[in-house]
Amino acid sequence: MSDGVAPLGGWTATRPREATPSLTFRVPSGTAHPVQSLLVRCPPQGFALPAVRPRRVAVLGSTGSIGTSALAVAEALPDRLQIVGLAARTRWAELADQCRRVRPRVAVLTDPEAFAAADRSAFPPETELLCGDEAACALARAADVDVVLAAVVGAAGLDGTWAALEAGKTVALANKESLVIAGGPVTELAAERGGRLLPVDSEHSAIFQALGDTPVEQVARVILTASGGPFRGRSLADLEHVTPEQALRHPTWRMGPKVTIDSATLMNKALEVIEARWLFDLPADKLDAIVHPESVVHSFVEFVDGSVLAQMSPPDMKLPIQHALTHPGRVPGPAKKLDWQALRGLCFEPPDRGTFPALDLGFEAVRRGGTCGAVLNAANEAAVERFLGGTIGFNDIPRCARAALDAHDYDPGPTLAALRAADRRARQEVARWTTASRQTTRSSR
Repeated sequence: MSDGVAPLGGWTATRPREATPSLTFRVPSGTAHPVQSLLVRCPPQGFALPAVRPRRVAVLGSTGSIGTSALAVAEALPDRLQIVGLAARTRWAELADQCRRVRPRVAVLTDPEAFAAADRSAFPPETELLCGDEAACALARAADVDVVLAAVVGAAGLDGTWAALEAGKTVALANKESLVIAGGPVTELAAERGGRLLPVDSEHSAIFQALGDTPVEQVARVILTASGGPFRGRSLADLEHVTPEQALRHPTWRMGPKVTIDSATLMNKALEVIEARWLFDLPADKLDAIVHPESVVHSFVEFVDGSVLAQMSPPDMKLPIQHALTHPGRVPGPAKKLDWQALRGLCFEPPDRGTFPALDLGFEAVRRGGTCGAVLNAANEAAVERFLGGTIGFNDIPRCARAALDAHDYDPGPTLAALRAADRRARQEVARWTTASRQTTRSSR
């Protein structure tokens, strides 16, 4: 007879101890089961459903936009979610404020200078403050963590995702780069160690919800929606002198600077296409993208019989975060609700691939596989950093990525070490390309 804590994602139902014979049902994490539906909705007379402890969550990248939204979700659902660990890079004051709010067991600053500068008295006494990337990975592996929210931006997030999956954890994946760079090794590791990937990106959460248990062979295609960013309708020539300030004014989403620039170039959609390939085991010819400026429909799934399912909600990341952290349950939460009275229309249009060539680079990376995803991601990260720093133009971002893909030594079956090496060389290629481009510009004057 069990009166303990329900497993992650599951539940336990027992008859009272005096009942004979005893009867216990257990449903493993994430398992769809008709009995689960029956007992949760209509418990048989005489059955008791004991309280389930909150799911214990570690947030990697807690001071970014996804991390702050995740804390809002956890604070709204204290009976469902408990934050046991937070990790950030440099913003120690914001991390301390988060710790005072949610009282985690441990907090990590991965940047040594930020750790040295941090005021320990700003953190609650019950929170241990640690330093370094390895401390963040140790948090991801910790025995008292059920779910790791991987929300670090860029290639830097791969180590935390890897550590969590290596420990057999459920990973709520907001760091798409983990799959863009190393989709093969990451998914193999998850299968090997019994880990699980649940999507946090709104598009992939929508696909996940629409697919359900449908076999891949019954899916005709998946269509990811893109807002079009702040420059939808502009020409390539219009974008030649765009400033970082203009590119950071996204019309519907509020995100960090790197992701906002990626949305403006449509590189974000290119990376999401690669992520979808690995999350849902789909080839390039079953993946597509469409521009939807209202950002209400987050993706479509078209089945072989012609049916199309879409997931709709306001552009608020708290909903896909909550879905990943509480899956498979659905409970009221802090996310905005769709106002049907205010909804006047939904528009869709094909992306302008001539003006936004970054999108096709993502489809190319899916088709070729191997080292292409790692190279594309690294080149884009390096180019976005240079654009924000004012050393290259907006249209140079996809040009840098194209140059890095063309210059790299393609490997169709790379190891994780080879993928990391390809990442480093792609960043070096962007630096070389930038220098050569500036010299050409000066000599032409």
